[in-house]
Amino acid sequence: MKISEEHLREAGLVVIDITAADEATATEAAAALGGLWLSSGPSAPWRTPGEAGVTVRAYADLRRAPLPAAAGPGTG
Repeated sequence: MKISEEHLREAGLVVIDITAADEATATEAAAALGGLWLSSGPSAPWRTPGEAGVTVRAYADLRRAPLPAAAGPGTG
């Protein structure tokens, strides 16, 4: 997946790809980012032919605090 310049236009914005053995683990890890930073939550999972595991992507803003716990992880 191509990373858009829009997602990296300012310092503090990051794109994080998480690869795990299974979809549930990758999705859970990406969603947990919402407890640390304001985050998009996990993308739809994808597999790359010839590579192990499944990958999800999340966009995070390290400049901003996470949302209140009531909003839930990954709901940025």
